[in-house]
Amino acid sequence: MQVDTPRTVAEAVAVQDRLRPLADLVGPGPRRPAMVAGLDVAYAESGDLLAAAVTVLDAATLTVVDRAVSVGRPAFDYVPGLFAFRELPALLAALDGLTVQPELLVCDGHGLAHPRRFGLACHLGVVTGLPAIGVGKTRLVGESAEPGPRRGDSTPLIDGGETVGRVLRTRDGVKPVFVSVGHRMSLDNAVDQVLALTPRYRLPETTRTADRLCRDALAAART
Repeated sequence: MQVDTPRTVAEAVAVQDRLRPLADLVGPGPRRPAMVAGLDVAYAESGDLLAAAVTVLDAATLTVVDRAVSVGRPAFDYVPGLFAFRELPALLAALDGLTVQPELLVCDGHGLAHPRRFGLACHLGVVTGLPAIGVGKTRLVGESAEPGPRRGDSTPLIDGGETVGRVLRTRDGVKPVFVSVGHRMSLDNAVDQVLALTPRYRLPETTRTADRLCRDALAAART
């Protein structure tokens, strides 16, 4: 997969501005995907090495049926709002290593809930053409009321008067996650998919398996 490789902040912002109109934020997207991919990246403490991982899960059983990793250096400096550019080349390389084609990408990060409305999930979705959603552990932008205490309770995430995502409780009494559309998905469907992927824990099984894989790959690369 080809991806733009900006060298400056101005070039990176220009890429986001060019690609943002290509993101399909309506969907509705696959309602019963058979294969769902999780994507995550782990960084060395020094910040000069990363491992990107993709795991593909059978959506019915949540078992891992394929996986791939890519280890390398961050492709861009750390700049708030431009984080995707650090990770995108490695994630795309990992996706290229899969033998099973996923029908949905679940990113450990954000999509529309981004200062320029083009987070990692949007960027990956547009570049790959695959439906994508973002599931963030923490809030990047916006304000919201606290969702109710029960699994499935949610409230809109509002930024600048616009609904950019949903604050979703995936476990009773556990702090919520932040769900946003990336590409070719509706927000309601994104929430439904996240709930289907969180039968036992706060984070989707896609994220949990990809997190373990990229941490193991990073540890192996440093030995």
